[in-house]
Amino acid sequence: MCGIVAAAARNNIVPVLLEGLRKLEYRGYDSAGLAILNGGLQRLRSVGRVAELAAQADSTGATSETGSAHTRWASHGVPSERNAHPHISEGLAVVHNGIIENYESLRAELSALGYSFSSETDTETIAHLIHHTLKSEPDLFRAVCRTVQRLQGAYAIAVVKEDEPGRVIVAREGSPLLLGVGEQGNYAASDASALLQVTRRIVYLENGDVAELRPESWRVARADGTPVERPVALSSLSADAVELGRFRHYMQKEIFEQPDALANTLEMVGGAKSLQAGLFGAEAETLLGGATSVLILACGTSSHAGMAARYWLEAVAGIPCTVETASEYRYRESVPQADQLVIAISQSGETADTLAALRHAKALGHHRTLALCNVPESAIVRECALRFITRAGPEIGVASTKAFTTQLAALFLLTLVLAKLKGRLSDTEEAIQLQALRHLPAAIGRALELEPQIKAWAERFAMKQHALFLGRGIHYPIALEGALKLKEISYIHAEAYPAGELK
Repeated sequence: MCGIVAAAARNNIVPVLLEGLRKLEYRGYDSAGLAILNGGLQRLRSVGRVAELAAQADSTGATSETGSAHTRWASHGVPSERNAHPHISEGLAVVHNGIIENYESLRAELSALGYSFSSETDTETIAHLIHHTLKSEPDLFRAVCRTVQRLQGAYAIAVVKEDEPGRVIVAREGSPLLLGVGEQGNYAASDASALLQVTRRIVYLENGDVAELRPESWRVARADGTPVERPVALSSLSADAVELGRFRHYMQKEIFEQPDALANTLEMVGGAKSLQAGLFGAEAETLLGGATSVLILACGTSSHAGMAARYWLEAVAGIPCTVETASEYRYRESVPQADQLVIAISQSGETADTLAALRHAKALGHHRTLALCNVPESAIVRECALRFITRAGPEIGVASTKAFTTQLAALFLLTLVLAKLKGRLSDTEEAIQLQALRHLPAAIGRALELEPQIKAWAERFAMKQHALFLGRGIHYPIALEGALKLKEISYIHAEAYPAGELK
């Protein structure tokens, strides 16, 4: 997925933009670019790594106090310099994450008005549409507000205009975007990790927000122009947490952080003699105790964690459980159950499909909602009645590792709490399971000692082109997760089967 960094400051922000892009490289990308204001609009773009863009910036001596930068993962149009962001419309530059679903009709409308397109992207449509709107609404902030009301789909955008230095306009709907409030200026990014170099003071934007950044100020409004207040939060991340340290790459780092992540996640039961429903919120005993079934909404890795939890919830807690792929749930007719517990699982808490599915469930009348998430300030956490924070810490690598294992630990903890509330967990069994949970970090630490042997096996398998992951029972969702990881990281074809289906 793409990444955005933008800044309006009182000092040179080019190093900040480039370092921010480096911190967002984990999201995956095929090209990178930046737009800066320095006596005019200067655009630099490259296909390939951020290092190549940085070399361009060095060779041209690029400096500026206002600008935006972007890493692109091709969705509309092949990876190429002409499709790389930023996209320009007569002195106006736009970077964009997400997909505009009605871009073809907007493109046809703009072409009829005389605009020409040099790329295959939906993003260039946004740039031309803002430019056209400025003809009737000369204020850039209000022009962006009017423009985003015409966009259908998901987006996070940052806009700069060559005759307005010291001003950046950003907006979001569906795609993550947050603000950073700094000493030398104000910033925006897709992820807090990109801004830790300049500030830990973060403003989380809501869907439908439009914000203006200036070196000395910032403000937020809804797309209709209505001003809104968004609180400033102190990010729990530290710069050290997102540094590579002694590891060869981020995936290795995060694999080896799993024991600590699990210990942090389970800290509240570390010295406890019994389980308390209050682990999941002040109203947990009432809301969990009255639940007659469970619906889990999640995508990707989180859905695999939910599929594994289904075995526990039904076998241990004796409560029926359904797991829905969040992106599909709201596109079918479902039967709401008033006493069903709806669990939304998301590492970031901003997963657009999961958030939309949660809102759909609430619109159907579900009020027993639980967020299982790694980010306390996230939208999904804010919108649920109950919450459990997994405390996995930042994940920079593409492959979800510690998020998955901490989600599993949290879901097993939830299973035990539900079983206790339903009268299905004896004092003896509760003590046994609590001791097993406390042992988890050490058990995973022992497993990680096998890295040399696993590396040797990997060398034997590296030339294979196809892989089947087989699992029976609770190991089937683990097989699904294994196949997903192999595809994500190596691009080797992989599939998962329930073991009995291989025949």
